[in-house]
Amino acid sequence: MFNTPPPPNRPIPGPVRSPIPQQPAPQQPAHTGSFVPPPITRIEETGLSVLWIQDLALKILYFQGYLTGSKIAEELALPFSGVVDQILEALKREKLIEVKSTQSMGVGEGSYTYGITGLGITRAREALDRSQYAGPAPVPLHVYNDSIRKQSRGRMLVNMPMVKKALGQLVLSERLNQRVGPAINSGASIFLYGPPGNGKTSIARAIGDLVLTQAMYIPHAIYVEGQVVTLYDSVNHQLAPDEDVTPTGTGNLRSTLRRDSRWVKIKRPFITVGGELNLASLDLVFDEVHKFYEAPFQVKANGGIFLVDDFGRQQVHPRDLLNRWIVPLENRIDYLTMHTGRKIEVPFDVLVVFSTNLPPKDLVDEAFLRRLRHKIEITDPSYEEYREIFQRVARSKNVAYSDQGLAYLLQEWYIKRNRKLRASHPRDICDQLVDIANFLGEQPSMTIEMIDRAAESYFVELG
Repeated sequence: MFNTPPPPNRPIPGPVRSPIPQQPAPQQPAHTGSFVPPPITRIEETGLSVLWIQDLALKILYFQGYLTGSKIAEELALPFSGVVDQILEALKREKLIEVKSTQSMGVGEGSYTYGITGLGITRAREALDRSQYAGPAPVPLHVYNDSIRKQSRGRMLVNMPMVKKALGQLVLSERLNQRVGPAINSGASIFLYGPPGNGKTSIARAIGDLVLTQAMYIPHAIYVEGQVVTLYDSVNHQLAPDEDVTPTGTGNLRSTLRRDSRWVKIKRPFITVGGELNLASLDLVFDEVHKFYEAPFQVKANGGIFLVDDFGRQQVHPRDLLNRWIVPLENRIDYLTMHTGRKIEVPFDVLVVFSTNLPPKDLVDEAFLRRLRHKIEITDPSYEEYREIFQRVARSKNVAYSDQGLAYLLQEWYIKRNRKLRASHPRDICDQLVDIANFLGEQPSMTIEMIDRAAESYFVELG
């Protein structure tokens, strides 16, 4: 142990308990609940009109040129047999498309190459004037809403061993673990506050790793009375392994899709927003040029976690932001507004985590804080916790750890300068030690000279 005395009224507590439980915590199965989108066999099962699907196929041909029937079906995310073949046959009868070639390695009309005609181009342009969306066929809104309810996270029940295992990579007090568990079980909102650099975002992500173990299905896009709302986002959504393909026959490689291919299987989302968040981004975003919508962040986060980081530093007043959340947080339903003024209802199956470095009293009043279910303060680490963090970080970065070096760092750069401990400092200081050692061609270590050089280039006196 190091012998550096702490400042007055800040005693060194006992050793930090190991955050790793003796027995591994049980893991939830990686399934999607009671919902798997059933396969489409007829046009009626898409929930879309024949004319709407025809227009979508024409737009795809307009943009991409000649395509085989199978490729058109792939672009529409609809089966060729029973659906796309009928769409193409109707378009041929109306002389909107024509078969350009039947010469292909494939067998059947799915291998034929189709091209759009002059009449088809005229109709495609009319459709493009209404909307330039030309992707996978969307899913009706009521079908999406039903899928979210069936895939609801439900009431997530965790216990202390599970919480300790999930937060085991962080050095946290027993008291904090005791508060995080009930907050997760509430399934409601969590308000994390405290000084910067103490792991609020890391705690939120650890919560996500604990509770977001199941996969789920979401559609590429949603259909709302002729309008398209894109939902799947490759930036915010991570694909999950899809087992819904099963071999057919014996001794061959053919396979059949056992679900509607308009849907994608993803890991439950963990979506983070920061200072860029504003009220407009919490509603449907209408693209005036392309004339279709993009779903807002909280809809993309349905079934998962929505982290509002740096709460209070957004472009909108915190009170206005919280006002926007009152109905969804209490009723688990959100209302979105289309550019026509029509409001649509969607489920709000999201665990919302607010994280802020600002004092709560500077953000909102007591009445608003009351609407945030669990308030958890993330305080500065104690000296023993700081030491535990430093040891772990030094080990991971191959920095030769020294109790004497840490005692010197604390005495000279914290106590004498009345500087607060932060959980992020050990990581940053060790990075500085590694950078300096690489420059000098030495092994990174906690010598007095190395510590002084690292601290001088890291800390800034703010007065």
